[in-house]
Amino acid sequence: MPEELVLADAWLEQYPFAYTLVGIATLVAGAWLANWLTRHVLLRALRRGLAATSLRDDPVLSRLEVVGRLAGLVPALILYGGVGLLELPEALVTVVRNVCAAFIVLTIALAVGEAIELLNALYMRRPNAARRPIKGYLEVLKIAIYVIAAILMVAALVDRSPLILLSGLGAMAAVLMLIFQDTLLSLVASVQISSNDMLRVGDWIEMQQFNADGDVVDIALHTVKVQNFDKTITTIPTKRFISESFKNWRGMRESGGRRIKRSLFLDQHSVRFLTDEERRRLDRFALLDGYLPAKEAELEAWNQAVVGAGRDVVNRRRVTNIGTFRAYVERYLRRHPGVHQGMTLMVRQLAPTSDGLPLELYCFANTIAWVEYEATQSDIFDHLFAILPEFGLRVFQHPTGADMRALAAGAS
Repeated sequence: MPEELVLADAWLEQYPFAYTLVGIATLVAGAWLANWLTRHVLLRALRRGLAATSLRDDPVLSRLEVVGRLAGLVPALILYGGVGLLELPEALVTVVRNVCAAFIVLTIALAVGEAIELLNALYMRRPNAARRPIKGYLEVLKIAIYVIAAILMVAALVDRSPLILLSGLGAMAAVLMLIFQDTLLSLVASVQISSNDMLRVGDWIEMQQFNADGDVVDIALHTVKVQNFDKTITTIPTKRFISESFKNWRGMRESGGRRIKRSLFLDQHSVRFLTDEERRRLDRFALLDGYLPAKEAELEAWNQAVVGAGRDVVNRRRVTNIGTFRAYVERYLRRHPGVHQGMTLMVRQLAPTSDGLPLELYCFANTIAWVEYEATQSDIFDHLFAILPEFGLRVFQHPTGADMRALAAGAS
């Protein structure tokens, strides 16, 4: 040993307090150096190694959060083992070791939490991940790990066995259930949502209670996030999807067709029988080929039976403009390229109202895209509004200011 070190050691032995301070400083410096080497040398080397592999472009696997968390174990382990080598009071050594043990438990728990997040990110890459999300279950697992870590940390700090703390949890069960009631309810809701396939990421849902109308972007243990069509985000408690009703449009998307259900409100005063001239004029419509002759043959057979029975001619049946228009609309929909021909298609009258006689179109567009669906629906009604006068029918409309002015001008 060099003479200088021998002299320094002899001098330190004369002053035990200085010897202890030097030991503490050496231990702290060693822990700091180990932490620096781990984070600035080891982690950088790992990152450079990943950059040289095919994982460099992977946004999930290229992350090193788990390793970064575990890097904090190195200085804690050095302090835990080195503090016993110093000439310190036993109580101080116990306190330092207990704090280091608690920090080690916390670091491991945080690293496991990061690993669980990594597991969820990898699972979400599966094709059926949206149908069976596991984020809620993983969050429950993280809560359980953090609870266990908290118990172990408290046991380490008070230098007692964890079993002593666990034995007291039985008396606190009611309090714990009160504290974690939302978590328990959300867990049950998540299980029911997943097992019954009620909700998936990407589903379009409506929940009027929360003014939610948009796509599900995240399903977690406690909340479900919905991005509305105005790009706002609505956060809904998971348990509310079990206790309250909501509409899921997934069936519409899977079917490949979106329903069109809209009515034309006709002026009831424009409904009448067709004259012979009007029937001949409607023969021009290719969509009515075969309809008018077949209808007239049906009515002629009826009328001959009525007249032959000596009944008055008022009992005869005649072709109406609204019936002919209804047949035209149905045939128009049958040939429209934007209408799904494999789903329900009908044109029906509803009960008359003070706003006119509703003639309802019930069919499905052969697209689920919103813009294309609205274009198809508008194209259909554009044509029907324009062709309506050909049948002698009018759309019902409440009088406007222009109508009143025209009436006043006519009266004057």
